[in-house]
Amino acid sequence: MTQTNPLSVKGMTVAYQKKPVLENVSFEVPEGRLIGIVGPNGAGKSTLIKSILGLVPSAAGEVGIYGKSYKEQRKIVGYVPQRESVDWDFPTNALDVVTMGTYGKLGWFQRPGAKERDIAMDALAKVGMSEFAGRQISQLSGGQQQRIFLARALAQNAKLYFMDEPFVGVDAATEKAIITLLNELKKEGKTVLVVHHDLATVDQYFDWVLLLNKTVIDVGPTKDVFTKELLQKTYGGKLTVLEGGHSDSLLVGSR
Repeated sequence: MTQTNPLSVKGMTVAYQKKPVLENVSFEVPEGRLIGIVGPNGAGKSTLIKSILGLVPSAAGEVGIYGKSYKEQRKIVGYVPQRESVDWDFPTNALDVVTMGTYGKLGWFQRPGAKERDIAMDALAKVGMSEFAGRQISQLSGGQQQRIFLARALAQNAKLYFMDEPFVGVDAATEKAIITLLNELKKEGKTVLVVHHDLATVDQYFDWVLLLNKTVIDVGPTKDVFTKELLQKTYGGKLTVLEGGHSDSLLVGSR
C-alpha cells in the first residue's frame, strides 16, 4: 500500500449472513481532499466506513491509514455517525459530548481538564453552538445535534475524517455551516470522506467522488468521475437524468 496516502483499502469484502454487501473493494485517496461516497440504497456506503473503522467485521481485505492499521492510527481518525444511530436520550449536555473528542489524547487515568474544555468550547464556537453548551442533547433539534457531533470530531483534531450522511434531516443553515466547516478542514490539509445521497450537490461540495455499488465503480476527481455514463453504471435503472440545469444536467437519483 502507498505509505503517504491517508487511506488505502485493498480487497475489502463484507458479508451479512453470507450475503455479500461489499465485494473486493479497493481504492486509495490523496491527502487534503473532500470525497463524496455516492451510490444507491444498499450499495454498502455506510458499511464501507464501518468496516474501515472496525465497527463491522470484514471477510477479507486490508486497510491502511497513512500506511498503518486503524488500531495504530485511531487517534488521528474522526468519525461522525448517522444521527439516527445515536441514543439522544442519554443524559448528557452538549459540552460533555464535544469534550469526548479529546479523550483519545488523554492517558488512561487522566480526566479532561480546563485545556480540554477550552478545546471543546472552541469547537462549539466553530459550529455556532456556543450558547447551547449546557443544553441536554435530547433538547436539541436535529440540525443542532448534528452540529454537536461535528464539533466533537473537530475537538479530536484528526487528520482523516469519516462522516455518514451528515446532511440528512438538517436545515439549510446547518447544511451551509457543515460545508463551510468541511472546506476549512480541507484548507488545513485534512482528508474527509462523506457518505452523500443528494446528487444535485455533489459537484458543488466535493472535489473527489467515490462511486460505489457493492464494489468501486470509479474513484477520482469529481470532474472526471461524476459523469452521466458512470452514474448510470452505478445506479442502473434507478437514475433519471434530466437534461439542462447546472453542470449540463440535473441528476436525480434514488438513495
